[in-house]
Amino acid sequence: MKILVFAPHNDDEVLGVGGTIARYVSEGHEVYVCEVTKSISEERLKFIRQEAREAHKILGVKETFFLDFPVVRLKETPLVELNEELSRIVTKVKPDIAYIPHKGDIHMDHYMVSHSAMVAMRPIGDFKVKEIYAYETLSETEWNIPSVENAFIPNVWVDITEFIEKKKQAMACYKSQIKEPPHPRSNEIIEALAKFRGSTISVPYAESFMLIRKIV
Repeated sequence: MKILVFAPHNDDEVLGVGGTIARYVSEGHEVYVCEVTKSISEERLKFIRQEAREAHKILGVKETFFLDFPVVRLKETPLVELNEELSRIVTKVKPDIAYIPHKGDIHMDHYMVSHSAMVAMRPIGDFKVKEIYAYETLSETEWNIPSVENAFIPNVWVDITEFIEKKKQAMACYKSQIKEPPHPRSNEIIEALAKFRGSTISVPYAESFMLIRKIV
């Protein structure tokens, strides 16, 4: 199978889907990551993208697509341009399964990517993405205003017990992004969330998702 993960920013894919990516790869599947935004500073951009390549190598990502939309300014970007670029990636990869950020995250870039990804994966034409899931991103999903509209309500869990260390190793590659606890973007809190999600299904570590669409 082919799996495509949309990440608004560098490191979102590891925070939300890192263990699941490693598990897919171990099972012989191909995983692709599309990182949508870029840093304004060219020097910082080069550094962060190298961090991403190192993290993806650890997880076993087959190919990473770096788009050039401005970070924290997706809302100001013409929607048609974002839709077209994400559609181009979907057409190129033709994924069986896709992961997108949760639309209720506090960062507007996450909402914009989730919206455009769904436009890109409309079930029309000869090709259809069979399964679409939303993932949670520490420091984004839990910080928005509590409401029914914003709530992340998982209904799918993936046992990542054998892959939690790979997830933490991949996150450690993002030296420009990782923080010290109690900041949520730290390996201690990443592990704590994975333990909590794992306890729901009685395994040591898990990642959880919201199933958006599944075509059988």
